[in-house]
Amino acid sequence: MTISKDIANTIVDPEAYANWELSHGAFTELRRTAPLAVAEPDDYDPFWVVTKFDDIQAIEKQNDLFHNRERPTTLVKKSQLAAAEQNPSSGGGFRTLVHMDNPDHFKHRILTQGWFMPQNLRKLEDRIREIAREFVDNMLAFDGECDFAKDVAFLYPLRVVMEVIGVPQEDETRMLKLTQELFGQNDPDLNRAGRAYESPEERMASMREVFMDFINYFTAMSEDRRQSPREDLATVIANAEVDGEPIGFGEAMGYYIIAATAGHDTTSATTAGTLWTLAERPDLFDRIRNDMSLLPNLIEESIRWESPVKHFMRTAMGDTEIRGQKISEGDWLMLCYPSGNRDEEKFDNPFEFSVDRDQKKHVAFGYGAHVCLGQHLARMEMRVLWEELFPKLKSVELSGEPARMIAAFVCGPKRVPIRFQAA
Repeated sequence: MTISKDIANTIVDPEAYANWELSHGAFTELRRTAPLAVAEPDDYDPFWVVTKFDDIQAIEKQNDLFHNRERPTTLVKKSQLAAAEQNPSSGGGFRTLVHMDNPDHFKHRILTQGWFMPQNLRKLEDRIREIAREFVDNMLAFDGECDFAKDVAFLYPLRVVMEVIGVPQEDETRMLKLTQELFGQNDPDLNRAGRAYESPEERMASMREVFMDFINYFTAMSEDRRQSPREDLATVIANAEVDGEPIGFGEAMGYYIIAATAGHDTTSATTAGTLWTLAERPDLFDRIRNDMSLLPNLIEESIRWESPVKHFMRTAMGDTEIRGQKISEGDWLMLCYPSGNRDEEKFDNPFEFSVDRDQKKHVAFGYGAHVCLGQHLARMEMRVLWEELFPKLKSVELSGEPARMIAAFVCGPKRVPIRFQAA
């Protein structure tokens, strides 16, 4: 079954994710009429659109059948693939955990997995709380009005993750800019050009520059940590061994880049989205502020609600069947996390923000072997920030028009103007 061209073009359109009415409207229609069907949008190879919670989980847990490495793990236009083939040097050949399948994925993931387990993160909580207090104090110093996205949500998770990696504070602005240029390449407010790219070749050239800036930075950091090890994640990566040999250059660079980008940007998106939501729901804000035991529920619901990772792609390594549809070897599948997290079969009133639902049931962190490595850190960061911020606020409301990033992969609010009263 092939979905309509209009819906196919909508679900790949970065503008649609900046306008929830468009993207969620398309996914709602697909869940109702074609929950697993083929899309053929303009300038893309055909792919299956996976919109249901159970189907997303079923694919994510079958890692031998659905691979990451054979085809792109994110949506890429045919024209962009052609531009990349004309200049294959883009990106320096780095490879992240997202691009790996077993056994490579397990061997590389295990290198840092201990750093992100709850028992180790508890050692970091005091320092994370100090950072949270610093940014709460900075917010309160704005005297009742600020852009919560730019002034708090972008910066607080960035500081936490950069300290975990070992990036010095004076380089945080650089890391934020590179992250926004990477994930916001379709957004003129965020990309390197400061405007819409005029051709696939221009886009690829810009992205090569971004990747090379990352690679040059982390190459120098890696050399430093081999010479002078410290108690940070960079030292772990720089001195890691896989199968008794030093970690490959491309794999090390992939580790640094994914930690330095997704490690804070997804949490920033959820944090900004949470306060946006509460600013529109003063009764809910008051309820949580008066009952902080609701924070775990608030955090899980906000992660479901925002779903900052919009999709990942998988490639079928054999013929199979899902929801009565025959999937063939080599088929490309788009796992649509915002859609799975609005699945009416799994969530009562899925378009209602509720802290009273089954809070652990969402797919925003993925599932199975590729579940988000930093999920426990993200939850801790948000919990600590809200514990420090909410008791100091009497009220919060929007003071202008919020806006979302124009992006179809990792994205969230880019502007959340608020007016607040200190307690």
